[in-house]
Formats: sequence, C-alpha cells, structure tokens
Amino acid sequence: MSTGTIKGTFYKAFGLKILSEIPLPELLNWGKRDQNETIDILIKLDNNFLKLWNNYSNEERKLVVSNNLVMFEVPETAVFCIENGVNILVSPMNGSDFDKIRLYILGTCMGVLLMQRKIIPLHGSAIVIDKKAYAIIGKSGMGKSTLATAFLSKGYQLLSDDVIAVSFEEGDVPYVVPSYPQQKLWKDSMNEFGMETDKYRPLFERETKFSVPVVSNFYSQPLQLAGLFQLIKADNNKINIRKIEGLERIRIVLNQTFRGSLLNQLDLSEWHFKTSLKLIEKVPVFELQRPFTGFTAPELLTMILSQIKSEVNSR
Repeated sequence: MSTGTIKGTFYKAFGLKILSEIPLPELLNWGKRDQNETIDILIKLDNNFLKLWNNYSNEERKLVVSNNLVMFEVPETAVFCIENGVNILVSPMNGSDFDKIRLYILGTCMGVLLMQRKIIPLHGSAIVIDKKAYAIIGKSGMGKSTLATAFLSKGYQLLSDDVIAVSFEEGDVPYVVPSYPQQKLWKDSMNEFGMETDKYRPLFERETKFSVPVVSNFYSQPLQLAGLFQLIKADNNKINIRKIEGLERIRIVLNQTFRGSLLNQLDLSEWHFKTSLKLIEKVPVFELQRPFTGFTAPELLTMILSQIKSEVNSR
C-alpha cells in the first residue's frame, strides 16, 4: 500500500511498516518519511464505517465479524474496525481517552490484524536467552510481565510484551517478531523490583498499571522460538514445572492465542490448527506453576533457565 497523501507518523512493530494518524509513542519510529513509501498497516481516524456498524450492532451486540472485517465497540471510548490485515479504523467517542484508545489499537486490534495476516498472536511476553526467543504465555493476571521483568533485571532482553507474533516466514522454523520496547506492569510488581511508580505513566486515567519503557533491554530483530512456558496459578505454596506432551500442547496454543475466540468467526480455525501442529513439532511446551500469592518471579526464573539448560544438554 502506498502512503500517497495520507498524513501521519511512520512506525514499525511486529515486523510491519505502519502509518498512523494517531500518535503511538510506544512504537519505534521508522525512518524518514517518503510519500511514495509502501506500508503494511494504515491506522486512521474514520467514521465512514459507522453506517455499516450501526446496521449490524445493537445494545447487546458489541462485536461484529463479517468476512475479513472485525468491528467492536468499547463503551465511552471508540468503535474500532480491522479489515483485511491492513487497515485499523478508529471512530472515537466524544471526550474519550486517547491513552485508552491506544491500548486497544496495540492490543485487540493488532491481535486481530495479525490473525488476518495468518500470524499467530500469543498472549504473553517473549524474552531472549542465548540468542533464541522463549515465550511466557498465560491468562491475564498470571504474572507474565512480572516474570519477564525478572529476566530483564538480570540483563536479558525483551522481544515482546502482551502480544507475541509468531510466524513461519523462514520456512518451517517458527520465529518471534519483535513488537515494541514497552512493558505493562502493575504497581505491586513494580514495588517488588524497587521501581518508583511516579516515574512512569499509568496506562490510562485512574489505572494502577503502568507503561514501562524498556528501550535499553529491547531486542529488535526476529529470533527463532525455542520454547513455550505456560504460566498458571495453583492453590498451594509450591512452584513446579512439567513438560507437556501430546495434544494438550495444541489446547495450550489455542487457549493462549490472543483473541483466539475469533478464529472460528474469521474462518481461520483450520489454519490455526495446522499451524499450531507445525509449531509444537518444533518447540517444546512447558507448564509453569506458581502460588496464588507471594512474589516468586526469581525462583521461576531459575527454574526456566535450568529447564532450558536441561533441554539443550539432552539434544
């Protein structure tokens, strides 16, 4: 897609060239502007799709999927439209918070767009260990970003936080494409690492989760994915790790695909299943268990490193 006369700022994330009318300070700027430059994603303010939205939506229905188009509404914020893996259109509501709008652009919208482009978006954080990518995946609130921060505090680097883009563009080898140099951390986690919250910006007004830049600890090149660690909480005081075998690995990839509930409506279930099979043939999958309470990130870090060393030595 040519930029033509569209005004905005050029960015790069998930290996894609982006032109956005909405400022996205979280992302890396992408070179010098060229009006004839080809881009992969256009993010723009646009009300033209609202007529279509109004035809399909109602008070109970806040999500519409039609062919390769997804529209959804966030009350008191905006209506979003993602189409063809190329466009993210945003219609803000009066008085809406653009910090919150950016969260949805870089979260749900980007996750849907990656699926439309047949790139698996996993929900978690990806870190760099010995020049390979390892994904810490799991449901919200499991402590994925906190565990990734423990690695960063020891000098390791981050590839992605929240949405992990996994592609097979290098043949049959799965790669993680870097997103952008930022983490999202809860206040309690920041306190454990001695990070002063007044030095960071809340994700949006009255939020106790903060945007934490990690430019100096960010790895900006794609890396081979070498392991998946699903983080879960258990009602005991122990941490544990086990290697997952068989079809349970497919279930984990499905459950931890960001906005995976849309796969069937997007007619992508067969693609996702086949791609997940290819993924687990190449990448070992582990379940990492932690207690519901307590700060266990340092112990979990040690357990992951020990498991990786064991895997490497057994080859």
